[in-house]
Formats: sequence, C-alpha cells, structure tokens
Amino acid sequence: MRVRRSFWITMLTLAALVLLSACNSSEQAEKQAANPENKESKEIVYATAKDIVDMNPHLYAGSMPAQGIVYESLVESTQEGIAPLLAASWELSEDGKVYTFKLREDVTFHDGEPFNAEAVKQNLEAVLSNAAKHSWIGLTTRIESCNVIDEFTVELVLTEGYQPALNELAMTRPFVFISPKSFINGETKDGVQSYHGTGPYKLAEHKVDQYAVFEANEQYWNGAPAVKKITSKVLPAGETTFLALQKGEVNFVFTDDRGADSLDEEAMEALVASGKYQLERSEPMNTKMIAANSGKTDSPVSELAVREAIWHAIDRETISSQIMNGAEGPAEALFSANVYAADLPLKKREFDLETSKSLLESAGWVMKEGEAVRTKNGKPLAMSVYFDVNSSTQKIQAEYIQSTLKEIGMQLELVGEESSSIANRRGTGEYDLLFNQTWGLAYDPQSTIAAFALESSYLHTTKGMKDADVLYSKIEQARAAQEESEAKALYADILNMVHEEAVFIPLTHGSVTVLAPSDLTGLAFKQTQFELPFERMSFK
Repeated sequence: MRVRRSFWITMLTLAALVLLSACNSSEQAEKQAANPENKESKEIVYATAKDIVDMNPHLYAGSMPAQGIVYESLVESTQEGIAPLLAASWELSEDGKVYTFKLREDVTFHDGEPFNAEAVKQNLEAVLSNAAKHSWIGLTTRIESCNVIDEFTVELVLTEGYQPALNELAMTRPFVFISPKSFINGETKDGVQSYHGTGPYKLAEHKVDQYAVFEANEQYWNGAPAVKKITSKVLPAGETTFLALQKGEVNFVFTDDRGADSLDEEAMEALVASGKYQLERSEPMNTKMIAANSGKTDSPVSELAVREAIWHAIDRETISSQIMNGAEGPAEALFSANVYAADLPLKKREFDLETSKSLLESAGWVMKEGEAVRTKNGKPLAMSVYFDVNSSTQKIQAEYIQSTLKEIGMQLELVGEESSSIANRRGTGEYDLLFNQTWGLAYDPQSTIAAFALESSYLHTTKGMKDADVLYSKIEQARAAQEESEAKALYADILNMVHEEAVFIPLTHGSVTVLAPSDLTGLAFKQTQFELPFERMSFK
C-alpha cells in the first residue's frame, strides 16, 4: 500500500520552486542592496491558514499565536515549572484556598494605562461574568473572589484547594489581561473596543482574511523586542505557502493550528538544503490517538480484548516514518515522557498481528472458514472510525489501519466528517472509534485528564472501564491535592488505569515545527503548541 505522497508530484513542485527562486533572485538582491546589513529593516512574515479574527483574549475565536504576543498572564509555564510573569511572586495559604500575588510595578498596557491590582481584578471578574463560556476550566468554578490588597497586591480566594490553579492561570486564554479602557460597559464578554495588552507586540494593522501587522512594544517591561515587526499573512497551507516562501512574500512558517497538516516535510528539507532556511522542531507537544468508546455496550469496542487487539494491529513506526514523513514520532502511551507525571513504566504493546489474533480468539471472536470477518455469537467484528475530513493524514492513517485490521479479521468502516461533527459525536457517544488528540502542553496532563470525566469530552470513552468510578474519584482527588507528590502519584494512577484499559490508542506524538530564515537567531519554543517566543528572536 502506498502511504507517501506521489514522488512525481513532489518533484514537479520542487522544480517549480527552483524556477520561481531564479526569477525572483534579482528582485531580492535589489531589496538587500537597498538595505545592506540593516537588521532593523528585517521583519518576520509568517504564513497562517487562519485570520487572527477577534483578538478579544477572554473569548476563543482569535488566533492563539497572535494573542500570545499581545497579552500576558500572571504566571507562565516553563520546562522547570510555573514561573513569574506579570506577577513577580506569590504565596499560597496553608489550606490551599488563597493565592496572594505581588505584581510587577513597571508594567503598562499598550495604551498607557497602568497594570495594577485593580486591572487584575477587573479582568478576572470580566472572565467570571461569562463563566458558562469557560466551564471547561476548573478554576472558573472555584474562584470565590478577587480582592485588591494594595496597588500591586491582589488576592485570589478559591472555594477549595485546586492543584491545577497556576497551570490554568498560565494558559494563553482566558486569564490574561487587556486594558480596562478596552472594555465595553465594564465587560469583555460581548466584545472589546481595542486590543491593548501588556505583551511584547501590539496590533498595528489588520485586513481581514489577508494579513495582520504587529509592531514591537518599545516600552515592554522585559525589554523591547529585537524584531520590530511581525506580519501574519493568511495563505492556504501547502504549495501556495511554499511558493510564497520562494517569492519572498513570507519568510517564516510554523505549525500553529491544532492538528493542522500545514507543512510538507520533503519540500521543507529542500528549502533548508538551499541554505536560505533553517528547520527547528520542539519536543513532543501533543499526542494523536484514537478514542475507543468503552461505554458503547452494543459495540465490540466495549471489550478490552478488542481494544488491545486494535492497539497491537497498528504499525506506528510506518505511520510516523511514511505517513507523517518523520515529523511526528511513534507514540506508545497517551502522553510523551516530557509531560508532567507521565514518565511512567507502562506496559508496551508492540505491533504484532499474531498477538491481536490470539487476543480475539481467546475472547471468542472466531474466523469461520471462507469468511473474512470474525464473529461472536453471530455478531460480526465490525466497527466505524470517524476522522477529520479536512485532514489528509488522518484519512491516510485510517485507510492504513483499515488494511491491517482486515488482516486480523476486523471490518472497519471509514467515515470522514467535519471536526465539529466529530466533537459532537465525542460528547454524545455516537461512535465506536474516532481520531482525536490530547490538549497538549501546557494544558496537560490536567486538562486531558479532567476531560476523562466530562460528558462533553471523554466520558463515553472511559465509562465502560471496569473501575470507572475509581478513576473519576482519583481525578477529583488530583485536582484538590495540595502536595505535589500526592498530585503526581494520583496522575500516575490515572494514566496507568486508562493505559491498562486501552481506551486511548496512541498513534504519534506531535511537535511544533518551524521553518525560518537562516539568519534568524534565538529560535525557541514555549511549553505550549499554540505560541512562539518571537520576542526572544533577532536577526544576525
């Protein structure tokens, strides 16, 4: 079975790129001659498949990479843990219910308004006034009050101890800060009248579905960024983007859309080989997987043996190297080892069709002579898997998995739907199997684990587990744990339980990939797949 893109299509595409490069070389030379070695004139122009839309940081329509350079939170997530950002320090009461934050005293919003305790209170209360919109975040249901102690001290009072509180405060949205002057009638839930944050860049120009321009905040509290201008240019992913790279219309590409197949590995390698670009890839940020509906009692997938047989029948190495062209590594567990509390000695289930067959035979699924599909009590071993119709790699993976499951006597129907439809199925339980992915850093493990018990998320995936009630109890205990050792132990128990029950069948670990000019330095990654630290970058 062919799982790679057509060789000849790739060759023709690369030939076109070389011709375009030659045609534009003189034009680029003229531009460079006009500004020789002028670092200040250089800008980052990145390609994105989506417009920045509404930049209101207290809602969810906007581009997260763009919001990440305009707005900031009290704290940030780093590889070493939670670190200060707009809060210089904080203290937690012994009962875990009261956080007291000491704010930086040298911060202003882009419109000149001071960032202080009153601004923090106004922003947090604006978020909480729209609590139903943010119900997926546990913290929104646990904040009792936000109190101004003095100009630069704010107190956050919770109804109970909540271990992920700082992690959720560190997220790109909604607990970030916009100038109170941007509010409409003291609120943000119905929109804002301007987009003034405290971040290293400020929005200067926006033409819907075409581009957005961000200029450096010269008064940024942590030092003015070296790159003075960033433009987000809306382009279709794929060949159009690479043509734009060759023509000099964009000079930066990164995987900024959740689950998007936005970069072609072979074409990127050719661009790097030209010497004009560099390629950087982050550590694993998320896991692509198949969610199995253990709670669907009329489906074979409700049986552990069937789920394990599917797990053993998936060749992750081939998916990683051939379908994903090496951009994503094979995944043997729901989270990669770099995720908090996820570096565990979990049972490894190798790709082994004979093991799959043995599991099914032992569970009573027999292959009758002359038939292609196993049966049990007259019922065929047949299921459906739902995939995102807009994801080319999901379709190819589904076809590949279908072919290997056929070898073990399992019939798999492939159904492509819009992502919104798949999300709806996940909530209603109307599925056997569906492609999905973890929330990713820095939302994990807490956000994906919390979703195990939510009807809108993975409740149907987990509720058929033999100890589902114990799982849900441990999830609540982990959220309330005050000691890090206790929280880590509970997370470990939870991850062991879902792994043993094979309800989340991992495929690959996804990373953030960046293609950037070869003379751009300071390329780095944050503990999130949705943002990049542009403020740390500069040109040689």
